[in-house]
Amino acid sequence: MVKITYSQELLATMALFDQITHVALKDCFEDKHHILVFVVDHKDLGKAIGKHAVVVKRLEQLLKKQVKILGFHPEIKEFVRYVIYPLQVSDAVLENGVLTLRNDDRKTKSLLIGRNAQNLRNTEAIVQRYFSDVTEVKVG
Repeated sequence: MVKITYSQELLATMALFDQITHVALKDCFEDKHHILVFVVDHKDLGKAIGKHAVVVKRLEQLLKKQVKILGFHPEIKEFVRYVIYPLQVSDAVLENGVLTLRNDDRKTKSLLIGRNAQNLRNTEAIVQRYFSDVTEVKVG
């Protein structure tokens, strides 16, 4: 796992998240789309989001940034499902460091990939942050 350093601003944001949600925070970072991503245990995901996403909306108002809350799962296939939610894949296969997401729906595939594969590269960066054995993410 890569050594992660946090800025003073990010530490303050993490403290605010902890104060509002009362959920143990595993990680916090800003992704390639400048969305603030909070990672909590998958068991605490419902509490962190809040009823009708009240907590997410409150955090977005306070921070004036788009917020996404992910559930961390030690199994890579389940973790990827949290990362790409609300999109659904029928199968996720890991072979030789390449994670292949399978789905028959063309619209879902195009949303997973994004223009110039930017969504796919963002998903890849998030997955590689926690699972160093993944070298590439593909949609098949």
